[in-house]
Amino acid sequence: MKGKVLSLCAILVIILAACSSTTSSEEVEIDFYFPVAVGGPIANIVDDLVDEFEEENPNITVNANFGGSYAETMTQVMASVQGGNPPELAVLFSIDLFTLLENDVIEEMTPLFDEAYFDDFYDGFMANSSIGDEVWSIPFQRSTIVLYYNKNAFAEAGLDPDQPPTTWDELVEYGKKLTTDEQWGLEIPSTGYQYWMLQALTLQTEDNIMSYDGKETYFDAPYVKESMDFWMDLSQEHQIMPEGVIEWATVPSDFLSGKTAMMYHTTGNLSNVKENAEFDFGVSFLPANNQYGSPTGGGNIYLFKDVPEENRDAAIKFIEFLTEPERVAQWSIDTGYVATRESAYETDKLKKYVEEFPAALVAREQLEYSDSELATYQNGEVQKILNDNIQSILTGDRTVDEALERAQQQAEEVLEPFQD
Repeated sequence: MKGKVLSLCAILVIILAACSSTTSSEEVEIDFYFPVAVGGPIANIVDDLVDEFEEENPNITVNANFGGSYAETMTQVMASVQGGNPPELAVLFSIDLFTLLENDVIEEMTPLFDEAYFDDFYDGFMANSSIGDEVWSIPFQRSTIVLYYNKNAFAEAGLDPDQPPTTWDELVEYGKKLTTDEQWGLEIPSTGYQYWMLQALTLQTEDNIMSYDGKETYFDAPYVKESMDFWMDLSQEHQIMPEGVIEWATVPSDFLSGKTAMMYHTTGNLSNVKENAEFDFGVSFLPANNQYGSPTGGGNIYLFKDVPEENRDAAIKFIEFLTEPERVAQWSIDTGYVATRESAYETDKLKKYVEEFPAALVAREQLEYSDSELATYQNGEVQKILNDNIQSILTGDRTVDEALERAQQQAEEVLEPFQD
């Protein structure tokens, strides 16, 4: 009898070992949606990361789907979700959080990682990644708006190339000296992300344009009107910037070709400018009105519900891979986005890089004066309301007061169902 028991135990051990072996080598495929919204070879970098991960994890295949803009990527992701085939992971705007929660399609991250992991991410980026103590996404390609300036143009205009403007008054003063028949002093893009640019100006003046619970907006506040007035004055009164609409995608091209001496743009374009500028350039904080300020921006990694457990586990492993400090450091070097983890700045590679290229530190240092990007329930609709009304101001169809009061009224109507 004793021999039979031992024999049965031995068989059971063999069976369990076989099951374990099968599980560990089981082939898993996960879908990863990713936007490419700025210049530079971002898609190639992501493909290389996927290849490296698959080499380390031969049983996991990552299908990288490049969705174009953030909005286009969001549309594709939601179509997959509604079609009953949700992706495991997607990089979407950090400000898409309320929309994704409203549709109940993402999984909470808090139980999946330890507290030390979350604590290593900068608070400025976690603000759009969590609600209270609940973490719903992981900061990945994050940014602030910075001022890029052409040092050669500064020197030609009699300005100190190492002293960018630090206030709105100086911005205007410098802009006038830099504006010529062939060159504008400044360009601020006014398509796609015009709400983001207005936010920067309002944070420099007084405060943000929405509440942190996503239920209120302050589009018609006096400090918002003051900020929009200044934006208009740059072209109409001071004549240092083109009037009307300035395309998001063409501003970096104008800067690189010498059509503008300064530009407001995402730090996500830093590597693109570094690679392609045929002149010395500088990067600095956005000039202050009453204080420094910039909204954060960019994308976070979201984990989606209703996927098989083995796929979910593989997706978590891929998140861990993408956010390892060494990899976060390299991503920042390759793209210009801010390294989202404090420990990334302690790596030898990023220490060396910022020592050789101090401009890479500007966006991180500006985080001290940064606040959350516009995020509300029904965010796409609210964002469009503000964008359309800003556009109507810039094209001369409405006054600042008319457009911002109209934007506030329309936003209140959209957010009314979410009021307590």
